[in-house]
Amino acid sequence: MDAKRIRYRMEYAFFCAILFILRSLPVSTSVRLGNFVAWCVHSVVPRRMTRYEVAAGNIRTAFGEDLPEDQVDKIILGMWQHLAKMVIEVVQMERRVRLYNCGDVMRFSGRNQGVAAAVSGRPILFLGGHFGNWEVSVNTFGDFGFPMGVVARDLDNPWLHQWFKRFRESTGSWIISKSGATTELVAAMEAGRNATLLGDQDAGRRGVFVDFFGKPASTFKSIALLALQHDAIIVVGGAWRLPHEEQYGSRWVQFDLTTEAVIDSRDFQTADAVPEMTQAYTCAIEAMIRRAPEQYFWVHRRWKTPVNAKRRKRVAA
Repeated sequence: MDAKRIRYRMEYAFFCAILFILRSLPVSTSVRLGNFVAWCVHSVVPRRMTRYEVAAGNIRTAFGEDLPEDQVDKIILGMWQHLAKMVIEVVQMERRVRLYNCGDVMRFSGRNQGVAAAVSGRPILFLGGHFGNWEVSVNTFGDFGFPMGVVARDLDNPWLHQWFKRFRESTGSWIISKSGATTELVAAMEAGRNATLLGDQDAGRRGVFVDFFGKPASTFKSIALLALQHDAIIVVGGAWRLPHEEQYGSRWVQFDLTTEAVIDSRDFQTADAVPEMTQAYTCAIEAMIRRAPEQYFWVHRRWKTPVNAKRRKRVAA
């Protein structure tokens, strides 16, 4: 047995031990544990390992270079608290959330427009960002009878990959590997099925530049192109944790499952349809993040690609 296989098994064994502990914790203890883990990451782990400066730079790009240091630091600490709690929520979700008690843990903003799109008979691209608890969104739609293909990166550890695959498929959805996502997404659209993906990552030189928090950011064209080619509707939304979750006691955490915008590809038929649609859904993602900036994953280099990089051409040898 090679060293990598041994390491993967040890990682999975440790992961299973943590699962056992987290599943048995009461709500109040889970909240305190999440806050403690976040404090350790924020205050004990060296900042270069947590990409603190990247997160701080992104926050200042979004909210202004003059944002006070204590405000930046508060958002970053809140981000780690959110991510720690999100891990606990994913582990506990199967025990805590069922269709019969969904109303106790979910508020549904924009429900009517989201449901109208879902039952339209047309393929739907459910689009979110690294905001809130995106795993809650997928599972809840599955519970309501709207399964979808979930675009996700394959994990290096095969045992961990299988665990997350089972979790994401537990309510009827299925995994679309990010490495071959385009082909599978096209197949899903052609079959009139739904899919979900995150639309807030840097797209490099091949992306289309649209404003994100007022700054040009390279964004993938494929989402708008898929919608246009397959007469699909883009539903932008996410599940963000409501404030003061401690007050809910035994009712677990409460989320707002928000439909932020419904973008109909039929409304974009000009030569600028792709950048216009891309700007529309990017604005919707931004609006959600502004509502609770501490629930966004700021360590991703969203403005990594400069605008002039798109115009560079490879020089022949």
